[in-house]
Amino acid sequence: MNVEKEYIKLIFGLKLKQARTNKNLSLFGLAKITELSKSYLNEIEKGKKYPKTDKIILLAEKLEVSYDHMVSLKLDNNLAPIGEILKSGILKEIPLDIFGIQENDLIDIIANAPAKVNAFISTIIEIAQHYNLTRESFFLAALRSYQEAHNNYFEDLEQKVLDFSKAFQININTKISIEDLTAVLTDEYGYTIQEIVFSEQEELGDLRSIYVPKSKTLLLSVDIDSQQKAFILAKEIAYNYLEITERLYTFSWIKFKNFDEVLNNFYASYFAGALLIPRKQLVSELNLFMAKTDPKPQEMIALMSQFNVSPESFYQRLTNILPKDFQLKNIFFLRLSHKIGAETYQIKKELHITNQQEPHANEMNEHYCRRWISVKTIVESIKHNKSHFFDAQISRYENSGNEFLVFSSATEDPFKKDCLRSISVGILITPGMKKKFKFIDNKSIKKQIVGVTCETCAVKNCEERASPPIQLDLKIRNENTDLIVQKYMAKFS
Repeated sequence: MNVEKEYIKLIFGLKLKQARTNKNLSLFGLAKITELSKSYLNEIEKGKKYPKTDKIILLAEKLEVSYDHMVSLKLDNNLAPIGEILKSGILKEIPLDIFGIQENDLIDIIANAPAKVNAFISTIIEIAQHYNLTRESFFLAALRSYQEAHNNYFEDLEQKVLDFSKAFQININTKISIEDLTAVLTDEYGYTIQEIVFSEQEELGDLRSIYVPKSKTLLLSVDIDSQQKAFILAKEIAYNYLEITERLYTFSWIKFKNFDEVLNNFYASYFAGALLIPRKQLVSELNLFMAKTDPKPQEMIALMSQFNVSPESFYQRLTNILPKDFQLKNIFFLRLSHKIGAETYQIKKELHITNQQEPHANEMNEHYCRRWISVKTIVESIKHNKSHFFDAQISRYENSGNEFLVFSSATEDPFKKDCLRSISVGILITPGMKKKFKFIDNKSIKKQIVGVTCETCAVKNCEERASPPIQLDLKIRNENTDLIVQKYMAKFS
């Protein structure tokens, strides 16, 4: 096996540190007995340098270990998990720097508590296997954490959109046309755009576009609507204008090779959303909407219709703007999927700013609360055969007492036949939030006590239940057992 030089340096550094600490020597002490500089030894231990043969012989002699042990790539049992992490390349695939983490610092932290880290890594692997956590889902979870850490607002990308509109003389205060987006790609970036029938091949049925980099050809499915087409074209502009080379070539994505592709896909999508839904215009329209005392559902649909985007793109854009421009920093985004005729609903995408609020995905095959407006809009969409069914609700979570104003839109899933999905944004109701939404106390908005899953819900006499509260009952039983145990402990102590 061709082992990378960097891996060899890191392994040697770990072994040197372990040998030094086993001798109860500080870096200063090792420097003194070897007559090597402390800074030089520190760089070796951090995997930045690999010593020459004479230096390795000297270190082995002073630390009373064999030369073969020092140069071997085999780690002791307590350091073996670190070796597996380094060999797997996972630290290379995830750009730790965007989280403010240096790889060597992370390795140093791991090396200081190898036994505990071993248990931690084993636990993560076991959880991943138990919940069938794929490499892609791990990357997406890392991306979600990155978004949440920045309140899902990226000033540099917002500015890039303004710079682009100025450079290309695109008026973003009006609805951008397909013709304008197409012209930028063909005239400026040399694209050839061709529409084909993807549905003729079953394997391509879920795809909306394929980009062929060698010929700069963008293949578009004839089945996409104008909103999907605008987003795809805007995203292609983003890849070019932002000079992104490591990218995905299909929409929707098939697989990610590394985290850079995940991150760049997000950057391009963010740019596209900000281009098609300009921040200034959206803020103005939201201010007008929030000032209403009794808005009707069709008024929210009309607001969305001012932009050539899907409901999902609009709700995603709300997660950028509400925290930044309205200081509403406790919000969630949810995409729920449902196949017509099935009993199940699945959370396919979620985002929580700035806390892990309800609702959130549950990987235990439990039943999500049927009182969610996210579920109800899907049910009503099927019932009334509407292409876009919108509704709002104030949801009070029984377990936490938190209340959210939730907007939800149900539409056909553009990627799956006989499937619907609802897109929802929930805003935590606080005194400050009430000042912004003038209609929050209007009695026309339905109020509903909800749970997260039926299995964990304490709501009594719920007619919508899909399952008894078995997890909650178990928790209560364990708590009652613990109370009795504590009484016996007190009695016989």
